Formats: sequence, structure tokens, C-alpha cells
Amino acid sequence: MSNSPSSAPLREGRWLYWGAWVLAIGLVLFAGYLGWRVRSARAEVPIQAEAPVQAVAERVRLALPQLKPNVELPAIPRYTKLHTVIPSRPRQDVLDYSVVAGDSVFGLAKSFGIKPESILWSNYDTLNDNPDQLSPGMSLKIPPVDGVLYQWQEGDMLQGVAERFKAKVDEILGWSGNKLDMTNPVIDPGTFVMVPGGEREYRQWLVPTIPRGKAGVSSSLLGPGTCPGGYDGAYGTGGFIWPADNHTISGNDYWSGHLGIDLAAGLGAPVYAADSGVVVFAGGAFGGYGNMIMIDHGNGYQTLYAHLNSVRAGCGSSVYQGQTIGFAGNSGNSTGAHLHFEVRYLGGFVSPWFVLPAP
Repeated sequence: MSNSPSSAPLREGRWLYWGAWVLAIGLVLFAGYLGWRVRSARAEVPIQAEAPVQAVAERVRLALPQLKPNVELPAIPRYTKLHTVIPSRPRQDVLDYSVVAGDSVFGLAKSFGIKPESILWSNYDTLNDNPDQLSPGMSLKIPPVDGVLYQWQEGDMLQGVAERFKAKVDEILGWSGNKLDMTNPVIDPGTFVMVPGGEREYRQWLVPTIPRGKAGVSSSLLGPGTCPGGYDGAYGTGGFIWPADNHTISGNDYWSGHLGIDLAAGLGAPVYAADSGVVVFAGGAFGGYGNMIMIDHGNGYQTLYAHLNSVRAGCGSSVYQGQTIGFAGNSGNSTGAHLHFEVRYLGGFVSPWFVLPAP
């Protein structure tokens, strides 16, 4: 074969081809050598546990900014509330309450957040509209709201019941505690239905006003303490003093169903004539008053003192302002010793708070 010019490029291509292979093999061998050396070096160095974070932190000291305690930040502080306030929801169920000593319709109404009339209206069969009928052990129904708790009777209609208690049909249907189907409100006889906002006239249990003249009343109607009348004697001054040493309410206050005030007075505490006058009733009275005294003051006023343990002034006797006329007690319909005190003018009732001096 001759060394012609045409064969020179062919030889150069072969040299490049084989040179590339030699270079590649050399690189592979060199890489293997480097890997072997790295593994050998790792085998010679013992493995040490990583330094704790705290040790690292001790070695690396960072310069932190100094806290200035007197610097006021433009922020609104928020304080943690330790107690959660649960919103109160209106009661819907009727409570059965057993009367204990010291209870009164007025006090119970205040405790349950309703009007005393609502308790009377909802317990007619028990109290017969007389707040003095309360006695320990008696069971009362306490309505959830003001109004009338009515026991449904055979033949009752919603419209008639609403009109009877001056309420609206929608208020009866809409009261969720009644659990009525508004599309078909069927109410079984004997079911208690709440009439929210309802009211009715109620019967007043009162000893009538007795004048110092001939009263013309019978003891069979008012009680054994009835006086025959036809008296003359002391006249009132026109001003009143407190009939007991204690000037605080213990029981019923003055309201439409209780036309007097119940003053705190222990058993046997003295009871005083609020003003001068003539005794026109002295002794036992019907209607829950127990032992009672009524004084006619001769100027249009009469005062009444009830639930006495005993009376000290008799029929027709003249008494004078501040004189002891009896002793407080628990006679009649009463759940504890106290003084029931009434003031009347020209036969009508006056709140004692209007005529008594400030306590």
C-alpha cells in the first residue's frame, strides 16, 4: 500500500477515534481512584455524634438587640377573660314549687322574675285568688312568663280562651313552650296551656271597712272579732307612725292582689296604733287574716293589723298613736310571723308607703 495523499485523512480519523476511547477509559479509572481514596479516608476517621443544639448555640454567640422596658408600643392590650358568660335563655317549662315557711306570693314572684298576679292567676284552684292562702307544703305552679297558665277544658276554643284572658290567639300558638302545631292546634282537655301576657279579674279576699258607727255586720260573715259598732272616742291626728319596730318588708309588698304590706316582726313583737282612733274589730277574722284589729280614726282613715298572735285592745276602746294594741304572730293564713298592715281612706285602699314616714 502506498502512502498516497488520499489515505492521510483516514489515518487521522482513526487516531482521533482511538484517542477518545483511551481518554474516556482514563477518566473512568481516575474517578474510580478518587472514590477509593474518599472511602479510605472516611474509614480512617472515627464517626462522632453530632454536637447538641445547645453546644452549637454556645459556640455561636449572636448579638441580640437590647430590650428597652420603658418603650411604649402603639398597641391595644387584650386581657384574658377567666370566665365564660353563658347567655341566659328564657324559661319555657312550668315549675312545680313546694311552699316553705317564710314564702309569700310577692317574694316568689320576685325570685322567679314574674309578677305576683301571674302566680295567683296560674294557681286559682289552690289559692283561690287569695295570696294569704299560702301555707308550707302547698304545691304551686310557677309559670315561665307573665300571663295565665290555663288548664284546657272540654269544649274550649282558642279564640274564646284568648278573648277570656285579653290575649291574642297568635301569642298562644307562638309560645314555643305550648308545643302546639300551628297548622292543626289540637289541645286535649286537662292540658296546661300558657297564655302569655294574659290577665283576668280576680276575687279580692278582704275584710270590709268598718266605721265606728253602727256597722250592721254579722260575726258569721267577718269572724268572731266583729264589733257591733256605735262607738265614739279618740280621733286621729292625720299623720301616721310605723306600726312595728321593724320597717322592712317580710312577705308581700303592696300590689293589686295584696292591698297592704307585710312588715317583718318576730313572734310576740309589739304592734302599735299607727294613729289614734277607736277599735272597731278585735279578734279572729275570716279570709286568712287570723287575729286582727281594725281602728277607725274618725277622719276618713281606717288601719288594719292582721296575723296577730294576740290582741290587747277590745271593741270600742280608744287607742292613741304609738300605743301597743297587740302582738305580732302567725295566725290565719301565714307562712311565718309578721304584721300585715293596711291603710284605707273613705272605704278605698291606700298604699301604706304613701302615708308612713321614710324608714
